[in-house]
Amino acid sequence: MVRQLLGEPDLLRTNPYFRAAPQTRLYSIERVEAAERSDEFRAASATATRRSDAAKASAQRRRREVLARIAAEPIEVPRLTTPRLAALAVEHRNRRDEERAYERWTHVPDPATVESVDPAALARWKVNYLRHRLTRYDDLLDELFGSTGRSAAEQLLRRRVYMAISEAYPDLARECERQLREREYGPPPG
Repeated sequence: MVRQLLGEPDLLRTNPYFRAAPQTRLYSIERVEAAERSDEFRAASATATRRSDAAKASAQRRRREVLARIAAEPIEVPRLTTPRLAALAVEHRNRRDEERAYERWTHVPDPATVESVDPAALARWKVNYLRHRLTRYDDLLDELFGSTGRSAAEQLLRRRVYMAISEAYPDLARECERQLREREYGPPPG
């Protein structure tokens, strides 16, 4: 709109922040104020406002569609016996720990067993296992990459997944609440 209404700049200066960037275009205040009083400016401004409003409405519609899709997505958490879930969770944790060693040369894998692990850590591993392996959590988020409303959809999906795990495994409800709180508000201070 500036070039359309004002044409060539009155002065070109070196960009004050990045010398390699294009020069800064400067216009006299009188020319700018005259252009702002013109009918052409009012028409261009009205068109830009309409275009902006339409883009916002479209983004809101896409956001609502994404959230409706996430709300409608069934989240099925399989029911496993406590010993089976514990064994799978420890196996999953050990596999992830081994993968970490490939990514970071200084990391030494520390395999755990169901019998040797602290109950709080085991609860955390169980929730992580259910969240990572037995739901379409990651697949759904990957499908939303770059979508309008992705952040809100991710939060809604995360809450629904933790709620489903809590309902299927009431003994893991406290851990689900802790993980959700930590993901949404960060770790507790201290």
